[in-house]
Amino acid sequence: MTAFKVAIPARYGSTRLPGKPLRPIAGRPMLEHVYDQALASGAEEVVIATDDARIQQVAQALGARVVMTAAGHASGADRLAEVATQLNWPDETIVVNLQGDEPLMPPALLRQVAIGLASHPEAGIATLCTRISQVHEVFDPNMVKVVLDAQGYALYFSRAPVPYHRDEFSKHGEQLPQLPAGTNYFRHLGLYAYRAADLRRYPTLPPCMLEQTESLEQLRGLWNGIRIYVEEALEVPPPGVDTEADLARVEAWLAGGG
Repeated sequence: MTAFKVAIPARYGSTRLPGKPLRPIAGRPMLEHVYDQALASGAEEVVIATDDARIQQVAQALGARVVMTAAGHASGADRLAEVATQLNWPDETIVVNLQGDEPLMPPALLRQVAIGLASHPEAGIATLCTRISQVHEVFDPNMVKVVLDAQGYALYFSRAPVPYHRDEFSKHGEQLPQLPAGTNYFRHLGLYAYRAADLRRYPTLPPCMLEQTESLEQLRGLWNGIRIYVEEALEVPPPGVDTEADLARVEAWLAGGG
């Protein structure tokens, strides 16, 4: 069985939903739901990384291991790099990054992304995708697309419609009634597994032009030669929580038994 750790970066400050990890869902803080999903994955260790004493207090009450990190991290990967350094995890340790606003993330996907990385030693990062079947989703800039090579490694991530079908898209664009036959389109899911060595290296890499242009952090890895292995997810996870409406939707989902 593949050994892996799950690290949960949890920030209190959120522009759209302040105090997001502590917001109640079905009578329990969202962070508790996320932590439970991580425990159910079979990880050998689950760590919550935060810079806020309020989150630390709630996490410790759950019995979780908490690592206090610096406040100025630009991303969850940067925060987890500090965790890997503080805890002195060996270079080959597999670390799954589960965002603190994913209370419905299926535990099976945490295992899948960890196994995907473990079984591809040339990769420094692994992630997941789902198949896109609707034309409007391909053209949606909020839905990040990923293009793969023949071995399942990422060639590129983009908010643009890629691969761009020259004949059909140039004629019809988003009004195309269905996706062109014979062309596969994949949506990237923001669930990552890292080798601890590459995780620690990530914050030392300067932001690249592609990352800044697309506002996609994972492009920094590709730019700097870190191979990213991508598998199609075993199931499609429910969306995470960014707004009050998302909170209500998750609560309704839980009340209905999923």
